[in-house]
Amino acid sequence: MFKNLFLFSLLLTLSASVAQAKASDYAYFGFEPDIVTNYVAVKKKMGYVRLTVELMVEGDNLTIVEHHSPLLRDAIINIIGQQSEAKVKSIKGRAEIQLACEEQVKELLIKETGEPLIKKLLFTQWLDN
Repeated sequence: MFKNLFLFSLLLTLSASVAQAKASDYAYFGFEPDIVTNYVAVKKKMGYVRLTVELMVEGDNLTIVEHHSPLLRDAIINIIGQQSEAKVKSIKGRAEIQLACEEQVKELLIKETGEPLIKKLLFTQWLDN
């Protein structure tokens, strides 16, 4: 019984170290300052969004992504600026906007560097009016 318990704890420790190694293969890049932009509002009212965007960067590509951050920031602002008020204010719409931003960022990085370099684009804070 102790042999099985020892084996189980050894496997658990090994799997935890593998998970840690995979987690350390990524770094996060945050756009500073937060992104603030207008969106298409109804009734002649100006709508704006303030959001914090984080990029999950693969490997040692953080400096490359940082170098291209003005281009990536502009692409995110353009995508959000074209959205309707209904889409900006709905949870489903925000998820669609996030996915569109992620796809555009990956496409731009492929065009500039030959690789997508990021694993995921995350909206970590979203404030709209």
